[in-house]
Amino acid sequence: MHTISGRAETRTISIAAPPSTVFDFVGDARNLLKWAPGFAPNIATSGDEWVVDYGTEKLRLIVRTSRDAGTVDFLRAADPRTGGFSRVLPNGEGAEYQFTLVFPAGTPEAAVADQLKIIDEELQTVRRFCEAA
Repeated sequence: MHTISGRAETRTISIAAPPSTVFDFVGDARNLLKWAPGFAPNIATSGDEWVVDYGTEKLRLIVRTSRDAGTVDFLRAADPRTGGFSRVLPNGEGAEYQFTLVFPAGTPEAAVADQLKIIDEELQTVRRFCEAA
């Protein structure tokens, strides 16, 4: 039997830019410095993984992309079932960017609300960069 171990929350933003522009921007992990600097203040490649350096600790990521499916997932190398899951969808001549995060069971509501506020701000930043391109 399969169980659900957390709570998933998805945020979506409409972007007046072609899906390919949005996919290219979010699919390049180096751009995390531009749109998610709180999550990735310093990031460097290490083989097939990316290392986010917080100064006191490091997080190893796998950035899994599929242009055909429009998916860009930011997965913890230690447990690729966890991380942020995103998708770029066509919307007319523009795009929708969806970002899903699964919170561990028991995460306090205030912590979820705080993280969702940050994600909403990050998505606004993605929109600004992609629409300016």
